[in-house]
Amino acid sequence: MIRLKCICMDYVYIDESGDLGTQSTHFVIAALFVKDDYRLDRIIKNMRRNKFKKQLKRSNEIKANKSKPEIIKHILKNINGVPHAKAFFVVLEKEKCYSKFLKNDKHKFYNYVAGKLASNITLENDAVIRIDKSKGKQMLREDFNRYFMNKLPYRSCEVNIEIHHSYSHSWSGLQFADILAWSAFQKVEHGNSEYIDMLKVEKEVFEVW
Repeated sequence: MIRLKCICMDYVYIDESGDLGTQSTHFVIAALFVKDDYRLDRIIKNMRRNKFKKQLKRSNEIKANKSKPEIIKHILKNINGVPHAKAFFVVLEKEKCYSKFLKNDKHKFYNYVAGKLASNITLENDAVIRIDKSKGKQMLREDFNRYFMNKLPYRSCEVNIEIHHSYSHSWSGLQFADILAWSAFQKVEHGNSEYIDMLKVEKEVFEVW
């Protein structure tokens, strides 16, 4: 009798909302953790083929700040139906940051906030971490990868973790992460919890300071 080894894989999609300058008082990083990213692709495809065919016809991706409320709410409802899905949020209230070093280097600042996320994620299986491609230079991406990996909790050397910086229009999971980050941002920045309250999956929120 031949036994096939079960290969378990985790997928983490990361995006942010707000800015690290003066345009907002808060900055939010959201991460969506799933064990089956195919389910995310299927949700987006169904939206494009059926209910939101007309609205999404000319859009190559779903972005919260360009979408109508019914599209955002539809995605949040569907996240609730994804098995084993988890959501993680890191909230930065910028006025609490007194570090001139971080304020003067937005790349380091972003890494610092993302490190708070990394330190609270436990990955027990091989994992692919995919982040929206906002860092243009390879050097900056590599700097982020090193910092993020070093902040992850101790794990077995047998666990393989990959970090990819990808365009959101190519990955459904990044579009979901965008919706999550935007929804959380609406609550902390504008006091509007209408969207994030729709999220019923297991979720954790961490503050930077």
